[in-house]
Amino acid sequence: MMSDDSEQDESDDDDLAIDSGRDEHVAVYLRFRKVFGDASTRSATARKRKKNKKEGASVPFAEGRDPHGLADVIDGLTSKMGWTSPLARSALLTSWPAIVGVDTAEHSSPQGIEDGVLTISCDSTAWATQLRLMRSQITTTIAQRFPDAGIESVRFEGPNAPSWKRGLRSIPGRGPRDTYG
Repeated sequence: MMSDDSEQDESDDDDLAIDSGRDEHVAVYLRFRKVFGDASTRSATARKRKKNKKEGASVPFAEGRDPHGLADVIDGLTSKMGWTSPLARSALLTSWPAIVGVDTAEHSSPQGIEDGVLTISCDSTAWATQLRLMRSQITTTIAQRFPDAGIESVRFEGPNAPSWKRGLRSIPGRGPRDTYG
C-alpha cells in the first residue's frame, strides 16, 4: 500500500504536467511510466536486446556481415558441436578401400571402432596375417588422413571357426584324450 505522502507527490506531478501546458495524455503516460517502469526493463529478453544493441550493427557492409561459404559454416558447426571425431570415424570406415587398396579391401572390411581400436574382419586367416604385417603402414596412413578419429591401434580378425564344444556331437566332460602313456 502507498503512503499518503507518495500519493500526494504523484498528484502534484500530474497537476504540474497539466499546469505547465502539457496535455493530459502526456501526464497519463508519465504516470504510467513512473508506476510500471520503463518497458525495456520489464522482461529478460528486452534487457538482452537493450544490452546487445550496438550502434550501427544493422548497417550493410559492416564488419562481420560478409557471407561465408557453406564448407566454412559446416566446419564451424561440426567443431562447435563436437562432431569432428564421429565424422572422422565414419569417414575412415567408408574410405577403407582408399586406405588399404581395392584388392585388399575386397577381402577385409572394418567392423567398428571401440575405445580407439579399429577392428577389421578378414575373409581368411591368410588375409588377417598379411594385414597384421602391414599394420604399421595402415596405422600411419590412418593417423595422417584421419587425425580426429582417435585410432590408437588396429586389430585384425580372421573368420570365425565353428566351435565343437556345443552341438549334437559334443559330450560332457573332458572328452577323448590321448591313450598313449
